Amino acid sequence: MNLNLAKILVVEDDDLQYELYEDALSRFKLIRVRTGSEALAVAAKTPPQAIVLDHILENGEKGLDFLPEFKELLPFVPIIVVSGALEVHQQIKALQGPRRAHYCLTKPVDLNELRRTVEIALQECGEAELIRQFEALERSKRVDASELFSRSTDRLTRQTEIRQLLSTSSERPNISALARKFKVARRTIIRDLQELIRRGELKPDIYPEADQEISGGDDDEGTVGK
Repeated sequence: MNLNLAKILVVEDDDLQYELYEDALSRFKLIRVRTGSEALAVAAKTPPQAIVLDHILENGEKGLDFLPEFKELLPFVPIIVVSGALEVHQQIKALQGPRRAHYCLTKPVDLNELRRTVEIALQECGEAELIRQFEALERSKRVDASELFSRSTDRLTRQTEIRQLLSTSSERPNISALARKFKVARRTIIRDLQELIRRGELKPDIYPEADQEISGGDDDEGTVGK
């Protein structure tokens, strides 16, 4: 994002305070409103890249009361609350939950800190934050798919070896011994036998107890049988 082209919606009713913002944020295009109601109307028509929000506004309005509506309208636009009228618990609450502000600065605000905060918000939040979330989700999906594929391959390989072992033996399968050999839980071996029988790769009478010993639940792959 070209920061010089960024639009900042400033919700501030104090003229002197806004003049300070104009100096500190002179590289950006500032859009000034005096109430939360006006801010919502303006943001709907001209979405900003960030919002600087005072808490005590004209007409008795409270800036924090508008946080849910701002987040509903502009869910990924960073909001920087700047106020001298908030208790610590109010500041913490403003920064928590899905409909939260990104930053909370106290008046009288350090203008250099405000400038840095706005620049960081524009670079790290908003669209950039959304892109990172999508990228993280895609990575998560790839990791999950890779893990599932690996588990599926390991299961098929193990089942093939079990079938070969049992096809050359006249004895009933020793579940504990197989579990130790393949370093899995007993229930995993029993489930393997169930699947082999169901697919017709083993005769049902080779281990009829399989149907009674386990039903439902997830495999305990990787758990060594005792």
